[in-house]
Amino acid sequence: MARVSGLSGNEIYCLALKGYTAGELVVGNSVNSMGFLGSLGAGLNNILGGEIPQVTQAIQDGRMHAFSRMAKEAQGHGASGVAGVSGDLRGLSGNTEFLFVGSCVSSKSGGGNFFTSAGDAQELYCHMDAGYTPIHHVFGNIAYSMGIGGGIMGALKQLARGEISDYSDVFNKTRHKALERISAAARADGANAVLGIRTTVLPWMGTHEMLMTGTAMHHPGLPAGDVVTSDMTGEELWSMASLGYAPVKLLMSTSIYSLGVVGGIFSALKSLARGEISELTTLVHDAREHCIDRLKREADSLGAEEVVGVKTYIVEIGQGL
Repeated sequence: MARVSGLSGNEIYCLALKGYTAGELVVGNSVNSMGFLGSLGAGLNNILGGEIPQVTQAIQDGRMHAFSRMAKEAQGHGASGVAGVSGDLRGLSGNTEFLFVGSCVSSKSGGGNFFTSAGDAQELYCHMDAGYTPIHHVFGNIAYSMGIGGGIMGALKQLARGEISDYSDVFNKTRHKALERISAAARADGANAVLGIRTTVLPWMGTHEMLMTGTAMHHPGLPAGDVVTSDMTGEELWSMASLGYAPVKLLMSTSIYSLGVVGGIFSALKSLARGEISELTTLVHDAREHCIDRLKREADSLGAEEVVGVKTYIVEIGQGL
């Protein structure tokens, strides 16, 4: 019977160069409910703001169940690993379905440890060609809310122009906590690197979940110590490795700025006429410069030579923010 794979022709070709053949598409899912007590506890934490452990754990458990089922199905097919693993979270009759999909791959030579990898098979090829050995698809998450207290303080600070540190702290702490957790998951698998990290923010039951996914890998040439983290694509990593560079750490920085009441009034008045709105120009410029300065200082503390692949996002999250 014909095999059904989620891998493209290019991916199959890249895998063949590394001695692997494509196999069956595999799926794992788990439908979960928070339950009454969990929802009550989450509601109380939501008032206080910050991480909501009940929600974080519920999502973590759901994902692990779905992922384990996908991996078990692949092992049942006799696969050497699963490539192109992707996850999803969706509502289903008031509950939540956690879903993982991937494609089996088999080694032509046989042997080796079973592995799972995030990203597509072309990215996997680049990682392997750069000397990395895939171990497991890993993820780190944190569910959080601003909370009533943080919302009130943030609202008061919106009266004046400048950074709203209460909001910035929530975003920065949650992102770094998710990074710590994905690094810990990789370390537990015996990896010394997490590559191809992708970051998403998902709404879930009135909260927000920060999710990071990537592939835990091992490279014999990396120095002992902290787990290396990188969001570079496989092609970018391969190119940098050919130039003699190795990743150190994924850096992130967020600054939430407000125009303030006076700035908002001036901006509104100027928008009635043609021309530059200097209040908005300087606000966006200051926020961007603040973020870049944080990245530089953290890179210097790590002893890094370069900060590459910087991506800048400017999003309006509220009135004047």
